Amino acid sequence: MTELVIRPLAAGEETLFTSLPDRGLVGRALLGDDFTEMAKNGEYRPEWTWVALRDGVVVARAAWWAKPGDEEPIALDWFDFTDFDAAVRLLKTAPLHAEYALHTPPAWQDDPQVAAEVTGRVEAAERAGYRKLVERYRFCWTPENGLPEKPGRLEFRPEPDDDVILDVFRRVHVGSLDAHVRKAVEEHGLDAAALEDLDIMRWMPGPRDWWRLAYTREGELVGLTLPTRNVYDPVVGYIAVVPEQRGRGYAYDLLVEATHDLAGYGADGIIAGTDVGNVPMAKAFAKAGYPVVLHRIDLV
Repeated sequence: MTELVIRPLAAGEETLFTSLPDRGLVGRALLGDDFTEMAKNGEYRPEWTWVALRDGVVVARAAWWAKPGDEEPIALDWFDFTDFDAAVRLLKTAPLHAEYALHTPPAWQDDPQVAAEVTGRVEAAERAGYRKLVERYRFCWTPENGLPEKPGRLEFRPEPDDDVILDVFRRVHVGSLDAHVRKAVEEHGLDAAALEDLDIMRWMPGPRDWWRLAYTREGELVGLTLPTRNVYDPVVGYIAVVPEQRGRGYAYDLLVEATHDLAGYGADGIIAGTDVGNVPMAKAFAKAGYPVVLHRIDLV
């Protein structure tokens, strides 16, 4: 067998990366994204974009993403291959270890062709040292779904002090159902996990003054609702309820408020997500008119 060559792209080699046939069943193709355009925007960079070649033909490829201006990649989110062993070797060789985010159709297990694409990628990543952390829903609200009526149970106040927001993150992380939160708390502790999520929210390009805390009519803290934008869309950046207020359906109130806020800021579509295993939050999204449009499998 011809020797395998594994290397990052050189500047201007985008057509080499795109030469691998893509059936468009999973991954970035489901989001309608174009690799060449994203590379021009600085979201994919040559040193973060790797290929495995046999006789000059791409048999595996992987691209790590970040928003323009970031110093390190945020996620591996473009990974496919025609040669399983080459794909494993590529991931082991590339000196980049961000989380792998694989987008799939909602019922990917029900289509044998899609299931094969998903399981092949997951197996290759696991062989290279990744492990599956969680599968998540991706929701999308549009005006056609209608604005959910505000329950009117809570008061929402802006909070400009990041230290106050950080303290609320500490509180809502206790007993969280979110797999990423639980992993961060287990590995690094509550303070570090809270700071990590605050940093992620500050990294988002949406205005900081959109963030608000929620209180009962009696002035007791309920949680936080942080509508924002990512690089592409308005998003429900973060909503969470403090432990002592859980079990009362307040997550729905927070979600409805974020939806009204983003719609008021002109959003014609809102993206959101939650773990498949977070049943209460998934029910809140369904109730608020957010259909599931995709799933995402996260491997770390």
